[in-house]
Amino acid sequence: MKKSIYILVTSILLGALPAQARQIETAVFAGGCFWCIESDFESVKGVKEVVSGYTGGSTKNPTYKTIADHYEAVEITYDADIVDYETLVNLFFRSVDPLDAGGQFCDRGKNYSTAIFAQTPQQSETATKVKAQIDASKVLRKKIVTPILGKFEFTNAEAFHQNYYKSSKRVVTRFGVVQKKDAYKRYRKGCGRDARVKQLWGDAAAFAH
Repeated sequence: MKKSIYILVTSILLGALPAQARQIETAVFAGGCFWCIESDFESVKGVKEVVSGYTGGSTKNPTYKTIADHYEAVEITYDADIVDYETLVNLFFRSVDPLDAGGQFCDRGKNYSTAIFAQTPQQSETATKVKAQIDASKVLRKKIVTPILGKFEFTNAEAFHQNYYKSSKRVVTRFGVVQKKDAYKRYRKGCGRDARVKQLWGDAAAFAH
């Protein structure tokens, strides 16, 4: 028995066995163009993966060309032992224009509107609390219009859209033939995303370049 305990403890110390299971959770946010939200949250410590996709609608198998009533959104897989959901919600609000009910920045319509898709009752409670705290602070001077919704089926966007912001593949754009990552930078600046976020949030703006 003593030998077995010694082997177990030694294995943990040497990293052969985990000392405890990691708390891996999922958050789903819609904040306009999913390329931008993906880029922003992949820079957060504790985030393991961000996938661009579609959610919040009723049509089956949405695609970029047939998005219908869905939102462009991201599914964030994160280690809750490193970054908690409340922090992610605060970062999300401070990376978008939560006062705009008609879209985001230069992208208009429901597909580009903001929303938080709570995956659990606890997430809904946390998101509601954060939203109320920001409204109470009056830092934005108007009430947040971003809805807090429940869990919907999430459909991954086409491979073309994943990690768009760092891809070196070349695409044809209005700027000519350029790498995806360069097209992304020009789109983000041209759409006025960071300028508007800085205008709203000032020094508290998250991710603004």
